[in-house]
Amino acid sequence: MGKEITSRAQDYSQWYNDLVIKGSLADYSAVRGCMVIKPYGFALWENMRDVMDRMFKETGHQNAYFPLFVPKSLFEAEEKNAEGFAKECAVVTHYRLKGDPNNKGKLIVDPEAKLEEELVVRPTSEAIIWNTYKGWIQSYRDLPILVNQWANVVRWEMRTRLFLRTAEFLWQEGHTAHATAAEAVEETRKMLDVYADFVENWMALPVIKGVKSPNERFAGAEDTYCIEALMQDGKALQAGTSHFLGQNFAKAFDVKFTDRDNKLDYVWATSWGVSTRLIGALVMAHSDDDGLILPPKIAPVQVVIVPIYKGEEQKAPIDAKVKQIMQNLKALGVTVKYDDSDNARPGWKFAEYEMKGVPVRMAIGARDLENNVVEVARRDTKEKKSVSLDGIEQYVQQLLEEIQANLYNKARQYRDEHITKADNWDEFVNLLDNKGGFVSAHWDGTAETEEKIKELSKATIRCIPLDNVAEEGKCILTGNPSAQRVLFARAY
Repeated sequence: MGKEITSRAQDYSQWYNDLVIKGSLADYSAVRGCMVIKPYGFALWENMRDVMDRMFKETGHQNAYFPLFVPKSLFEAEEKNAEGFAKECAVVTHYRLKGDPNNKGKLIVDPEAKLEEELVVRPTSEAIIWNTYKGWIQSYRDLPILVNQWANVVRWEMRTRLFLRTAEFLWQEGHTAHATAAEAVEETRKMLDVYADFVENWMALPVIKGVKSPNERFAGAEDTYCIEALMQDGKALQAGTSHFLGQNFAKAFDVKFTDRDNKLDYVWATSWGVSTRLIGALVMAHSDDDGLILPPKIAPVQVVIVPIYKGEEQKAPIDAKVKQIMQNLKALGVTVKYDDSDNARPGWKFAEYEMKGVPVRMAIGARDLENNVVEVARRDTKEKKSVSLDGIEQYVQQLLEEIQANLYNKARQYRDEHITKADNWDEFVNLLDNKGGFVSAHWDGTAETEEKIKELSKATIRCIPLDNVAEEGKCILTGNPSAQRVLFARAY
């Protein structure tokens, strides 16, 4: 069938690429470092996007859209932000091509069509948005502004990987403006909770909520909150971030407002985002050596029905029964596909839907119909059962809920077994090399030590958990005093 997958044990990285390509999620493109998201992968993203969009709107946010291009002078206005993204910027310098006089049929950049000011293709939108907010905000009555945009961004990456790291990717970015610091911090934390809710309850992936160390913060933020997840190879993946920006962008763009006491002050800001990298997290957290495993709540197809028959005479009564089952399943909100195409054998179809991670597969033949049963296979455990057609819809609905819970519990158990304490350097390195996962260890709080640990071990501080317990100890590298443990891991 040409669908063989490299096993995780053999080559985890190749296994991941095989799943993304053979599971029809994405493809490589003619543009180096960019990907094509295929219809099946985009349907998955749409499901994720729709759930999050609803959650954002329920918390009072509205969608808007801002330009793809950012004038370079605006981009430079917040120095830390500009510095943080400078190496990843794509820049537009000209606006026209013309025929090459020396090479017929070829085009060259028209030197006379040079832009007066160069434009940065947005790596993130704070600059263009805060320049716009300046015209929207005069007084406390104009606040808060709670805006989100669904967009694409460009960060010029040299080493790319489908979904996890590409030069262009899709995401959402929230940008809010507030009258007080407390309100902005509350917003930052609220959106972190929204992300955690989505990733845990829809993606079936447990996360640790925490705050980043100063070194790992978003460029231009006062505080970066994050959710960290663990993949099956023991590496961490940042699944979402929410930033308290303080008044940094308001000062950079001179966004002031008159407060309730009639005093002028700078506006307080937040920004928060998740991207199509969540699809990469989904693939790596749940899938196996036979293909994708998708959580039912966001799977593009939750149930597939495959008929097994010889000739039209056998097929007609199966069609009639399946039509009825499909109507009932759809009425329960279940997405179902009937694959009665005659261009592939049932065995091939079974393997195809297993590869694509469809949570539940039903197979029904002439004899099954006579016996009033159907074969039901679940993708997560590969368990197959012959189930009565009476009440099959309720059975399937319950099974989908069971699969969702099972995926979460399995990922949670793996994650919990891979949070390990290390009390000295040797233990720390040994755990990273042999077990992986999160290593809970003392750090003296300095940027220098953090850099040195990263350099020596390739592990970074993933977060300081929000529910962290104070604990006196000694830094694993320097032996200097430390007031709490932090979570280290090697990461994507």
